[in-house]
Amino acid sequence: MNTSLNDKDRPLAQRKVAVIGGGVIGASWTALFLANGMQVVVSDPQPNIGQKVRDYVAQATPALRSLGFGMEGASSNLSFEPDIEKAVQDADFIQENGPERVDFKTSVWAQIEKAAPATCLFFSSSSGIPASVQSEKMRAPGRLVIGHPFNPPHLLPLVEVVPGPGTSRALIDASLAFYRALGKCALEIRKEIDGFVANRLQSAIFRECVYLVSQGVITVADLDSVVTHSLGIRWATNGPFLSFHLGGGDGGFAHFLDHLAPGMETRWREQLASSVHFDEPTKRLIIEQIQSGYGNRSIAQLAAARDTKEIAVLNSVRDLPQ
Repeated sequence: MNTSLNDKDRPLAQRKVAVIGGGVIGASWTALFLANGMQVVVSDPQPNIGQKVRDYVAQATPALRSLGFGMEGASSNLSFEPDIEKAVQDADFIQENGPERVDFKTSVWAQIEKAAPATCLFFSSSSGIPASVQSEKMRAPGRLVIGHPFNPPHLLPLVEVVPGPGTSRALIDASLAFYRALGKCALEIRKEIDGFVANRLQSAIFRECVYLVSQGVITVADLDSVVTHSLGIRWATNGPFLSFHLGGGDGGFAHFLDHLAPGMETRWREQLASSVHFDEPTKRLIIEQIQSGYGNRSIAQLAAARDTKEIAVLNSVRDLPQ
């Protein structure tokens, strides 16, 4: 199979991508693909899926323009085909965003493989079902690669590229090249693991967030403020390892290990020993505090404010040295 991606010979604007599933993730991918000038066909059996996706793209357009994408004429490159086999028959790329169910994933990829061109690249947005499981019914399981975005894909740069055990080096490189051509920060996850990387980090941090709120140490809104006024800023610019390397002063990470690591290990033991559950009292407490802290604005208003802030961060750091 030819897995090359030569932008000079065939830029993305001449490529066709089939988006399987037009929900929130699929619609967000659709907006980004259109922003890159791609021909996009969405396949989803939902009633009124065309209007739902077009509405999402319209809502995402100002944000994409703020990031420097030209959206003129993008809607003319969007089409819909409920029949999956027809949708993929001449596609260069497929981005699957269906339900997070093994039965669905294995069946749909076997169906796609029969109908798609031999040169088509297969990607799943799955946040937890690895390629080795999804591809169990495929004749060539190594073709399937996880391309897991962070939500919303049209804004947040990260894509976790997670190959299966039988995926070739050439196909991994072509997958990374595709997402990078879209402007994404595409990173290879070198080993299949439950939840991949970003969601595992998110889960670990959120566990401690829930514990602190459930123990009455801090409120939901104040905890969010702790993050946005400290770790959020630090990690948006440096990440955890570089932050601790810098935190060690002239001695770097080695100094951090000598002087601060013992205290961190003590907290690890305490955190691992603590019990955290989404039991009914905890759920009620968090929901009540979210309503108290954020209930004066609708979900749409909160999302718009989130997007504005994220765009400001992205534009602020985009041209700075890494």
